[in-house]
Amino acid sequence: MPSPTKNITLTVPKLVVEAVPLTREAFAPFGDVINNPRPDLHPFSATSVPSLPFDGISANQGSAIKYQHVSRQINLYPQAPSAVPGVSVMNIFICASRISIPTSSASPSQPPQPATAFPVRVLERHPFTTQTFIPLSAPENQHYLVIVAPTLPPADADADLPVPANLTTTDQAGASYPRPLPGRGLPDLSGLRAFVATGKQAVTYGAGTWHAPMVAVGKPGTALDFLVVQFANGQGEEDCQEIYFKAEGEGKQGVVVELTPASKPQDLGPMGSRLARL
Repeated sequence: MPSPTKNITLTVPKLVVEAVPLTREAFAPFGDVINNPRPDLHPFSATSVPSLPFDGISANQGSAIKYQHVSRQINLYPQAPSAVPGVSVMNIFICASRISIPTSSASPSQPPQPATAFPVRVLERHPFTTQTFIPLSAPENQHYLVIVAPTLPPADADADLPVPANLTTTDQAGASYPRPLPGRGLPDLSGLRAFVATGKQAVTYGAGTWHAPMVAVGKPGTALDFLVVQFANGQGEEDCQEIYFKAEGEGKQGVVVELTPASKPQDLGPMGSRLARL
C-alpha cells in the first residue's frame, strides 16, 4: 500500500539551513547517535576503568567492551488503526552520493570553495516505529546528511494522518524510551536542522520524527551502504507519511541545506544549525 503524501507551498522565497557536524547532544530531541563512545579505550584495559558510558561492561572473556542500550527501539503498531501488527525488518539501502562538502583553501592566496547546496523537497516520518541507519561501508572522506524537523501542533491539514496516542507498547520499551512522541502535526520548518555524520556514526530517528530520505555525501559516482532496522506492518499510512515542498512563484528555491568546509565533523565548531536571513 503506498504511503499518503501532502504538498506544502512555501510562502518564503528561500529557507537556508547550515549543516553542522552531528553530535549526540544536538540530535537528542530527534533521536539517537550511535558510535563508539570511547574509541581511545582498548578492551583489555576496560576492567581498570571505574565507569564506562552506557553502563559499559567487560565482555567476551575480557576481549570486548559491551556498551548497553546505546539506542532505544520502539514498536507502537499495537496502536495502529488497521490492527495489523508490526514486525521487525532489516533492509539494505545503497545510497548514491548526491552532494559533496567543499574543501578548505589549501593556500591563503586562494579563496575557500563556495558552499554546496542540497534542496530539501520532501520530509517523511514513521509514526509507529523508530528507524536506525547503520553504515556498512564508508569510503574515505564519505559522510551523510541527517535532516530533521520538529512537529507543529495538530491542525485540520493533518487530521487524517494516524499516529500513536502514547508510548504504550506490548513490552517494557515504552517505559525506557527517552523522549516524548512528537504528535500528529506537520513539520515545523522554522526548526529544521541539518547535521553531517561520518561513516563511523549510526543514527536512530525517533518514532514520528520528520526527516529527509537518506542523503549520502561524497564524490560523484560513490555510494554509501546502510543497514536499516525498524518495525513495519505493510500499511502505507502507518509505515510512512510524506510531505512535499514547493516554492511559491517562478525561480524560487524553497528549502535548502548548505554545506561548507566547517560542516565536516573533523572541523568541529559551534554546534547548532542557524537559519540564514530569508
